[in-house]
Amino acid sequence: MRSISLFLFFTLLTQFKVLSQVTIVEGRNYFCEPTIDEIIIDGLGNEKSWINAEWSADFIDIVGNINPKPYLKTRVKMIWDANYFYFYAEMEEPHIWAKLTQRDAVIFYDNDFEIFVDPNGDTHNYTEFEVNALNTVWDLLLTAPYRDNGHAINAYDINGLKSAVKVNGTLNNPSDRDRSWSVEIAIPWKVFKETTRVSAPPKPQDVWRVNFSRVQWETEIKDGEYVKKKDQKTGKNLPENNWVWSPQRAIAMHEPEFWGRVIFTDGLTTSPENIDSISNAEE
Repeated sequence: MRSISLFLFFTLLTQFKVLSQVTIVEGRNYFCEPTIDEIIIDGLGNEKSWINAEWSADFIDIVGNINPKPYLKTRVKMIWDANYFYFYAEMEEPHIWAKLTQRDAVIFYDNDFEIFVDPNGDTHNYTEFEVNALNTVWDLLLTAPYRDNGHAINAYDINGLKSAVKVNGTLNNPSDRDRSWSVEIAIPWKVFKETTRVSAPPKPQDVWRVNFSRVQWETEIKDGEYVKKKDQKTGKNLPENNWVWSPQRAIAMHEPEFWGRVIFTDGLTTSPENIDSISNAEE
């Protein structure tokens, strides 16, 4: 009996050591620099401010590194000025397609790019934005996560929103091979003042919770059109891929406490070494 107990003890100890070396949730940070020139929202991201901005780490599976690495590259940049929070995303894509054209449709039924912003990190009254390759937008306000009986307010509009898509290839043309599509977005600070009590625009060293998601469906070409692949047994669409900037540890975007941290800088003083001393926007 004593030998069995010792065996179990060392087995559990070994497993604990292995688990302790595995990153379950790898929260990500981004230092958001101020602009240095005028930003024209055209989907190109070619102003000097964008050129100087750092790329994010490549997106990974929503669950984290325990799942396979995405087979297409996605990355983002962020910058800011006195009027807008700017986003630029670049998505590798050999077959660019989109079908939805009505604003506030459920855009993730197409391949899409999504932004989630929780200014004060309290997991309530956060903004969601989705866009497809046709630049069709779905913007909404979440009063709280769905697990907390939150409501999605679809009638909410991001007033003053600017967005543009650039297709590096051809849209809805299965006869050729595309390269990528990019999206550029400007969200006015005033919309965040309407839903939270944060300083907007933020002050240097303020921290906001932000995450990004790319929904990617498995498709095939039939009769000259892109169609979603079906499960051979059920006849239903195969599940979509969910690729994100900061992993969520589960297929659950609406858990804002796992989103990444965006630290706003003045371009001069904030550095990665002092990130732990930086606090949330309302503190």
